[in-house]
Amino acid sequence: MTLPRAYVEHVAIRVPDVDRHVDFFRQVLGLGIRDEQAAEGGRPRQVWVLGSVQLIEDPNFVGPEGRLAHLGIMVDDYEGVLARAAAWGAKALPAGPNWLELPGGLNVEILQASAGTVEAALAINPRA
Repeated sequence: MTLPRAYVEHVAIRVPDVDRHVDFFRQVLGLGIRDEQAAEGGRPRQVWVLGSVQLIEDPNFVGPEGRLAHLGIMVDDYEGVLARAAAWGAKALPAGPNWLELPGGLNVEILQASAGTVEAALAINPRA
């Protein structure tokens, strides 16, 4: 059996103040915003920063910053991954069949990658 290839496309983190965190990524790391989505009324917001980070504003969150929301994982075999995940014990979440809760509670979002992009991403040596 040939297993699919995959990479983590983004990590979604809940934070009490999105703007404060976006400022850090912009001013300290020089990373821009890839996408932004506001809820009805403008808040809470979600911001995707270049470099695989999604910030989800959760003003009611109390505790240490950076509560993990989910991992977004790009795959080259969407249907095969969903079938193997179900057989493995992952449960689909109400958000859709590609939103899974793994035993133990970790949430993952499975995303179909364009042809060749998974191999290209995996070929990058981040230590080079």
